[in-house]
Order: sequence, then structure tokens, then C-alpha cells
Amino acid sequence: MKRWMKRIMAVGMVIGMLTGLMSCSGKDEPKAETESAGSEETKAEAVQNEESGAEETEIQVFIAASLNTVMTDLAEQYQSEHPEVKITFNADSSGKLLTQIEEGYACDIFFSAAQKQMDQLEADGLIIEGSRHNVVNNQVVVLTLKDSGTKVTGLENLETAASIALAGGSVPVGKYTRQALVNMGILQEVEDISLITTQEISDALGGVEISEQDNVSKVLIAVAEGACEVGTTYYSDTYGYEDKVEILEKVSYDLTGDVIYPICLVQNKEADETQKKAAEDFLQFVLSDASEDVFENYYFDTNVE
Repeated sequence: MKRWMKRIMAVGMVIGMLTGLMSCSGKDEPKAETESAGSEETKAEAVQNEESGAEETEIQVFIAASLNTVMTDLAEQYQSEHPEVKITFNADSSGKLLTQIEEGYACDIFFSAAQKQMDQLEADGLIIEGSRHNVVNNQVVVLTLKDSGTKVTGLENLETAASIALAGGSVPVGKYTRQALVNMGILQEVEDISLITTQEISDALGGVEISEQDNVSKVLIAVAEGACEVGTTYYSDTYGYEDKVEILEKVSYDLTGDVIYPICLVQNKEADETQKKAAEDFLQFVLSDASEDVFENYYFDTNVE
């Protein structure tokens, strides 16, 4: 029995030695390599944040739908220098965004496609004093699908279209289009242009079919996909769609008025000091000379007062 016990103990010692040798022989290295194979960019950002003492934060930026592409570009450029700041966009019609802010949605920056919504936000006392600025001008265009064969040449003969994609009156581009049609004598002048319904526009155009959309991006898609023969969007919305759509008319500012986009900081009770500072800094970046070139690349006019 003692002899067998000695043999068992000897075998146990050998197994223990082999286990120890395996643990030191580098067998676990692949695991360590996997753990260290994360994104080099993420590591660099972490080191940069640690060295600068920057505290991570997130800001909520509400933007008119027509700003989605250019603002995504600007956000990427900003975050290359400020990786600690996460920028979350909410892109929709300016009217809908205004309603959401008034209802208490957390928002740090509001970038509207018209002054009306910004004026209302200011009347609500929700704009941080001194933060409101006019940034860019845009232009309403009448467009169609490339090679559609439409007889429409612009607003003056919209009635010849089989169907029209048009934003609602609460959407800035829809309001600007209505204003142009009023100034051309196609629609009757009313106290509040935005209240002119699509049915009234259809009647004025001889009963043409109108598909009402709740933001400018949806108008663009309706035309680009061939669902509607023509539509009115902004010139900037045609960026990236040059091969799909054709601009029939750039509507004169004499008809629409200036299409000014204002921006501001919003009173956000949920924001801490780090978040507020980040929002202020990003706002200044959007207003900087460097950002002007980016806006112009996306067909916006930066020559505004």
C-alpha cells in the first residue's frame, strides 16, 4: 500500500510540474494578444483624453433635415480633435424639432432651416442669451428624376406635372414654396402662409396630385425614387444626388425671401457643466471660418449677415 501511495504522489508531483511549465511557456499568449488587439484609434483617443484631462460627455444637436449631411461631416472633423465629445443628431423638420424642445426633449443646440421656429423658441425663453446666430442661406429648387421627360420647367407650370411631392406648411421648405406661389399670383395671399393646405394648392393648380411630406428629405426621396414627377427641395439637398435628379429651376430669392438657417444654444436643465461647455465649443466650431468651406462644399451660401 505504501508503495502505491508513493507512486500516486510521484505522479501528482509530475502533473503539477508540467502544469507550472505550461503556464510559463507562453500558451496563454494568444489570449493576451486578443485582448490587446483593440482599435488603435480608440486607444489613442483614450490616451489623448487622459493626457488632456478631458472628461467624456455627450451633446444633443437638433438639426433641420436638410443639414444632416453637412453636419455629419462637421461633427466628424470636430471629433477628430475632441474625441471625448459624442455628438448625437436629431434631424427632422424644424417645426417638429421646435415642438419636441417645447415638450421638454433634452437639446443642447438647435439649428433651424427658418427664422420662424427660432423666433418662437426665443419667445418661449428657451434660447441661451447671445447664442443665436445666422449661419447659412439656401435656395428652393424644383427638381425631377433624371431623364423623366417632364414638361415642368419650374413653378410657373407646375400644373403640367402628373404628381408633385411637397412639404407641409409647417416645414420651412413647404412654407417657402407656398410664399413663392403666392408672390407669383398662383395662390391667394393669406395672413399665415403655412396654413395653406396641399388641397388648396392642388385646386389652384387644376387638381394636380400632391403628395405631402413631413420633411424635405422625404420630398427628395419621393422624387429620386420616381414616386412623384417633381418636387421642391433645397439646393443643398441635391448634393450626392447629381446623377439621380435634375434641377428644373432655382427659385429666385425675390419669390421666397432669404432662406436663412439660424443656430442657438438651448436651455437644457439636464446638462451638467461639461456638457454645456462642449455644446458652446461645438457651436463656435460651426460658426468658424473653417466650417464655411464645408458648408459651401454642400451647396450652402455662407454670405449672410
